[in-house]
Parts: sequence; C-alpha cells; structure tokens
Amino acid sequence: MVKNAKQVIYIEDEQEMIDLVGLILSRKGYVVTGAIGGRDGLDKVRQKRPDLVLLDLMMPDMDGWEVFQQMKADENLRQIPVIVITAKAQSIDKVLGLHIARVDDYISKPFSPQELLESVEKVFS
Repeated sequence: MVKNAKQVIYIEDEQEMIDLVGLILSRKGYVVTGAIGGRDGLDKVRQKRPDLVLLDLMMPDMDGWEVFQQMKADENLRQIPVIVITAKAQSIDKVLGLHIARVDDYISKPFSPQELLESVEKVFS
C-alpha cells in the first residue's frame, strides 16, 4: 500500500461496478473500499472518514441522495467530497446534483476510465 494514499469509498449496489472502479483507481495509487448499498456505505464512511466518496444514486436500501444528506448533516463528514456516479443521466438530474445539492462532480454511467480519473483528480487538485 502506498503511504499517504488517498482513501476512497465507493457506495454502489453492484459489485461489478465496485470492482471496475477499484481497478481503475488502484492503478493510480488510490485505495478503494467498496460498500454494497447506502446503509453499509454510510457506516463505512463514518468508520473510515475517507478522502473521497463515490456515490451511486439508485440503490434499494437507502438511495444516494439520502446518504449524501446524512453525510452533509454530520459535522464530521460534511467536508468529505462526493462524486456521484449514476445511470441517471438526464440533464435535470445533473443540474440538481451539481447546483442544488452541490456534489463535487456528477458522472453518468457508462463512463470512460479517463473520465473517472479526471473527475477524481480534479477533486484532489
């Protein structure tokens, strides 16, 4: 493990997506922890206090917006940047995410590895 590597938690309900994103980001030195679903994700965010959260919106147990709201309501978590990664690709969803909720970035599935890396690196720059 790289010393001082950025810790990323990816909250998503599909293990294949977690594995894919983990592969892409780990090649650049990021340490990615997957969380299946919103409740598990929120628990892991509270435990680990990562440098970044990647967040799916449509999950069966607790949707991404609820996770995001709970993070922003928690004094210990509200400063953690959040990038939404979702299949909700309509422009209204993106506007809501970026300008109303103020997530740090909004990536629509499917995305390229380059798009993901650029978004993550933008948050850390």
